[in-house]
Amino acid sequence: MDRTKRASDQQRVVLVTGGASGIGRATARRLANDGYAVVVADRNVDAAAELADEIAGSGSTARAVRVDVSDGEECAAVVRYAVDALGRLDALVHCAGIPGANDPVADTSDAEWDSVVGVNLGGTFRMCRAAASALSRSDAGRIVLLASVAGKEGNPQAAAYSASKGGVIAFAKAFAKELVATRVLVNVVTPALIATPMVGQSTPEHVAYMTSKIPMGRLGRPEEVAALLAWLSSPECSFATGAVFDISGGRSTY
Repeated sequence: MDRTKRASDQQRVVLVTGGASGIGRATARRLANDGYAVVVADRNVDAAAELADEIAGSGSTARAVRVDVSDGEECAAVVRYAVDALGRLDALVHCAGIPGANDPVADTSDAEWDSVVGVNLGGTFRMCRAAASALSRSDAGRIVLLASVAGKEGNPQAAAYSASKGGVIAFAKAFAKELVATRVLVNVVTPALIATPMVGQSTPEHVAYMTSKIPMGRLGRPEEVAALLAWLSSPECSFATGAVFDISGGRSTY
């Protein structure tokens, strides 16, 4: 499939991290269907390329690139790639993250804590730092960060994950205030448990516990979250920044 064409002058360009699977994959597809040129960024570049080919096969513009968000140089490089390949950057949808182990705090090692916080919170910082300048040149720059209801309520046996996602929420609020003068809007989404491959990295007991907390009694679907992320990425979202948007089947009520 042809993934070499640049975006048109009127076409918005979005960079989706963690775009090869789960919520990121659903979001890349949704935004392509909405007319965006999409850069699918993921550590699994083969899966990213497969999705980019699928999107290109439907007639949309798509590129694939590898990124490890724990590396600041790679974050800067993926933004340069998006701008060089497609001519601009209008939105960053940051979905890259890891769940970590389901251990109590007493059994959590320094290495496990550092890994989860380094990818989930540190990766958010590094990608936002890298993308801010390019986004400020858009007439409607948007940053959408994927956190979790765990960052608001805390999940037992997932303290590192909960802390990292709580940090993402606080980071979004602070960064949004910094960028107001640039017209770049920064918002964060806090899903409950969503039916993605990441669920398989948690213990069955942890999945059952998190599902039991959802009043609707089911897991969310990636496409449901993607619809919200797509709106937040768009110029239609014009009077919300530093805001937290729940999509939790009724678990969060504030």
